[in-house]
Amino acid sequence: MNEGRSAGHAAAGDGGPSVTVDGARRRHLGDLSDAGALVVDAQGRIVEVNRRAANLLRRPAEELLGRDAHDLLHRGRSGETLPPSVCVMREPFVAGRTAQGEEEWFERGDGSLMPISWVVTACRTGTEQRGALVLFHEVTASPSTEPAHPSPAMSELDRLALLAETTTRLTSTLDADETLRQLIRLVVPLLADWVVIDLLTEEGGVTRAAVVHHENGVLRHRRNLEVPMPPVPQESSMPLSRALRGVTAALIGPSTYQGEPDSDVAVMQRKLFQATGMHSACIAPMRTVREVVGAMTLGRSERPAPFTGADLVLLEDIARRAGIALDNARLYERQRRVAETMQRHLLPQLPRVPGLELDACYLPAPHASDVGGDWYDAFALPDGAIGLVIGDVVGHDLDAAAGMAQVCNMLRAYAADLEESPSKILNRLDQAVSRIAETTMATVVFARVEPLDGGWRLRWSSAGHPPPLLIESDGRSRYLEEAGGLLLGTGIGTERQDAVLDLPPRATLLFYTDGLIESPGHSLDEGMDRLRQHAVSLSHHPLPGLCDLLLAAVRPANNEDDVAMLALRTPG
Repeated sequence: MNEGRSAGHAAAGDGGPSVTVDGARRRHLGDLSDAGALVVDAQGRIVEVNRRAANLLRRPAEELLGRDAHDLLHRGRSGETLPPSVCVMREPFVAGRTAQGEEEWFERGDGSLMPISWVVTACRTGTEQRGALVLFHEVTASPSTEPAHPSPAMSELDRLALLAETTTRLTSTLDADETLRQLIRLVVPLLADWVVIDLLTEEGGVTRAAVVHHENGVLRHRRNLEVPMPPVPQESSMPLSRALRGVTAALIGPSTYQGEPDSDVAVMQRKLFQATGMHSACIAPMRTVREVVGAMTLGRSERPAPFTGADLVLLEDIARRAGIALDNARLYERQRRVAETMQRHLLPQLPRVPGLELDACYLPAPHASDVGGDWYDAFALPDGAIGLVIGDVVGHDLDAAAGMAQVCNMLRAYAADLEESPSKILNRLDQAVSRIAETTMATVVFARVEPLDGGWRLRWSSAGHPPPLLIESDGRSRYLEEAGGLLLGTGIGTERQDAVLDLPPRATLLFYTDGLIESPGHSLDEGMDRLRQHAVSLSHHPLPGLCDLLLAAVRPANNEDDVAMLALRTPG
């Protein structure tokens, strides 16, 4: 920080080692007696934090840095999330001025609420970057500042803000579990003391996915109530059955279930009211244009005011948005499973080769790019050699997985049918790839492991792929960077070369894709050095399971790419 450093330094002092956020050099804020201190950048992300703030918030600094300060910390008096439009601490930040206040609440890492007094003042976090310094103290809660249930009456502006926040939060993820977590935090405790979410499963059943209660500033799941539900009877007139059929929303209470139950679902609802103590509730279907995905129930047990018709209208709108978000998440997950299943079925069973050991693994990407074009292959060739392949088709979607299947099958066919060197096979494959209707680009290493007078010889060629790593039994290691060439599918004619190496006894040869070594914010050389160090340290480990160990040790946590690995070990 330049100007931001002097602004922060005047208030905070120097007090700790530097921290890097998004590639910029950041400095720990020093301790300010009992004041917590945060610096946020122009996007509201925390870029500096002092030790006192981490202690007060009961969160490690690593959990705070890079996160949106408002979304992570700022809560209403009952722990509800707040739309940015009603954040009193945001206005001075946007206006670039100084302001202070009382009776605001930050959420700690353990879920409890902390009443604070605060000061926000503008500062700079870089030469051209505007940000803000936030100082806060924990204060003793007084009767006027203790968490209290908000009034059940919401203004029209508040309702619109909540609906806008609902849309923003629920469309920010394609993970169904995260969608439910966001939904729960949006409605409890702002609208209710309890939230119950019942979901229709893809198999046609019903599961009570969440029963959550707001207790002393913390959201607690009642796991004993989160159970599979009985089938939904089509003839039942009870509110939950109707909601799960997508019929209508309803205001309900314990009296709704005092009569003779018409189904096992009604029995479960009676038990729910008894266990939770809810005196008023409203229920609405969660549906899309195509189908019903579940039902959401809000309940009040502590706050005395019952739900009103206006509350029911608001819940219907929230439930509809939640239904669309959950349906999108399910469709995405279904497509991801199809693509991943196809990809895994295309990966081969490793052949048994007398005198050689083989190991392999594949890991799909963890988040948005859950499927891709990485693959490995190993197969016996007619002349007694073993063919080894590691490859990566450009892209991270179903098209990449389909392209991978084409390239993999063509390479295997060429290698088995033509008694040619790896470079010749790759040249033929490049020509074939260029003729595919859907343009495919890929990186590949193709190697032949040939028996040689009691030993083994490696002959290989590369089309733009990261080089294999050789680790000898005495710990010496090197990357096999010879025989590099242009990736497949560019349309540029090239003649690739072969490289030959006699493999030492008890040597380990590792093929891998770039998802193992690439990481945002780190160079490729750093990733390759990390792989080499861990591979050497594990070189005496039995080969079965070696790839999984390397994957756990080397793959960066923030990598969004899939990974394929193939390892070979020669006999002693």
